Amino acid sequence: MVDTSRGDAPAPSGEEPRGCLFALSQPPLMIFLSVIGTLLLMAALHDLFIL
Repeated sequence: MVDTSRGDAPAPSGEEPRGCLFALSQPPLMIFLSVIGTLLLMAALHDLFIL
């Protein structure tokens, strides 16, 4: 018969998995998203008021 017991469980690493909010809190990503948002806002205002 094959022994299927797992024995000792592996110890937790202590770090929780990082999700989407951690990625969004990084400064380079926030700067990039701010620049893209500003460009989209400028394009929308141009379309509304100048064209």
